[in-house]
Amino acid sequence: MKAVGLIVEYNPFHNGHAYHLQAAKEAAGADVVIAVMSGNFLQRGEPALVSKWYRTRMALLNGVDLVFELPYRFAVQKAETFANGAVSILDAAGCESLCFGSESGDISSFLQTIHFLEENQKSYDENIKQFIHTGVSYPKAMALAFQHLSDSEKFLDLAKPNNILGFQYIKAIHKQKSSIKPLTVQRKNADYHDEHFASETIASATSIRKAIFAGDDNNIDISQFIPIPTKHLLIEYIQKFGMFHHWESYWNYLQFRLIQCTPEQLREIYEVEEGLENRLIAAALESDNFQDFMQKIKTKRYTWTRLQRLCIHILTNTCKSDMAGLPEKADYLRLLGMTSTGKEYLNKMKKQFSLPLVSKLSSYKEKNIFSDIKAARIYSLGIRININHALLLQEYKETPIFIN
Repeated sequence: MKAVGLIVEYNPFHNGHAYHLQAAKEAAGADVVIAVMSGNFLQRGEPALVSKWYRTRMALLNGVDLVFELPYRFAVQKAETFANGAVSILDAAGCESLCFGSESGDISSFLQTIHFLEENQKSYDENIKQFIHTGVSYPKAMALAFQHLSDSEKFLDLAKPNNILGFQYIKAIHKQKSSIKPLTVQRKNADYHDEHFASETIASATSIRKAIFAGDDNNIDISQFIPIPTKHLLIEYIQKFGMFHHWESYWNYLQFRLIQCTPEQLREIYEVEEGLENRLIAAALESDNFQDFMQKIKTKRYTWTRLQRLCIHILTNTCKSDMAGLPEKADYLRLLGMTSTGKEYLNKMKKQFSLPLVSKLSSYKEKNIFSDIKAARIYSLGIRININHALLLQEYKETPIFIN
């Protein structure tokens, strides 16, 4: 059975994702679609709208056959680390290809750009350092460094978010000497960060979440932008848990963590650079909510995304020592769900997997999975205290979801 891999967050699964999934399957000539999906906290440093179990059900009901979790230590990370973890999982699961959405839509521009930068790596790295010294963020420095080296139209626009991720996926494939074939599909209608609806049927996850949180008072209907299974699961989640997850639900916990830490303790947290600890504590003492706090700590040097990831690490008490020395590739395959086609693939292929398959949490004792468990526990705190127990226990009780 021929498998194509997708790297996803599905926050939530929408029509653009459905288009990408079908286009990926056709482009790869695949029988099976395997998704590596971030857990409860995401690459941009945000809590997922609904839990990883509900997002797994969305994926399976909309055409994905197998869902593996991207561990916390890769999921809440810069693009390069995120890509390395995700690609290593797809490779271990036997995917022949990886298909990603991009603004470019042309795989040759990715390959030409990677080849060009490999030939000019020293100059590229030096340019990045020079631009960082001007006070810009690392992603901005990367884009400027590349523009400084070449303005040829045959190369990739590394200022675009999905192009950046795709570039890192292909770099990871090369670095890991994987046989995975990269494929890309051009994003339709909506850009990654669009906050407004730009089409009658396709919208970004960002704009969909914004509409959801705008509330009923604005009478915003998102039905035309999401498949029916997604709509039903979102309704079910709100009926069961009474709310969707967002940063403000965790603000009191983050504020507590910040004001009870000394600057020395805060410096031990992953991604807290020297000097930031005092700024973080001062802002926590003066802020009424998460949005206010972020406005106070935002600088030209640190992107909003980078600071949100840092806040997630503070919330989960993820220290530099926890992340030091960990392998660049995943060391287990955490199965979240499967269809009957996915189950057939597992039965045929799992003996060939190069990583252990984890389908029951209690059966896997390696310590690296504890960060996923801890993240799930803390994620459950975003739900009202009288009903969050069910979500907390789900991490241990839930077996992989099966959709026939």
